[in-house]
Amino acid sequence: MRKLLTTSILVIVTLFFAADFAVAQERGNNSARPSPNATVSQTVGTTVVTVGYSRPGIKGRSYFEEGADLAPAGSVWRTGANESTTITFSDNVVFGGEEIEAGTYSLYSIPNGDSWTLIINSKLSWGTQYDSAEDYARVDAAVIDNGASNMERFTIYFDTLSNNKGHLNLHWGTTKVAVPITIPEM
Repeated sequence: MRKLLTTSILVIVTLFFAADFAVAQERGNNSARPSPNATVSQTVGTTVVTVGYSRPGIKGRSYFEEGADLAPAGSVWRTGANESTTITFSDNVVFGGEEIEAGTYSLYSIPNGDSWTLIINSKLSWGTQYDSAEDYARVDAAVIDNGASNMERFTIYFDTLSNNKGHLNLHWGTTKVAVPITIPEM
């Protein structure tokens, strides 16, 4: 019995280290990711909005157009790379005109010329596992500057801040999209 227990523990420990080694190999032994992780956080009023995402680079590839290498027009895009982009609201907000309850969601988008759709989705997953049945809200967002400075790496940031409002900006290449986030009056 003791030998069986010892053998079982040895097998479990071996499997644990083998799985850990496989993950380390997949991540390149802690080498730099081609699309590095980023987090941006902004307090609007007393509400904290935090976005976690990965920053792909254009690297000479096409983007935001029909048949593009990256984020083709008319297709759901994970709004970054790798894992799905997450957006967390510490309190209820109005996101692009839609009321969103406090919580953490995936942020997807559909680039489409001058009019984009941003999707707040309840499912947190690897970025390519989008499930439309989990959509919490969809909002329209206009491209506000198609001649913006060229941003090689995809970037998310906030601007146009006031006591109860700010804009969440998606900026990649020369395309910049903004969606207003408003804190409801108490």
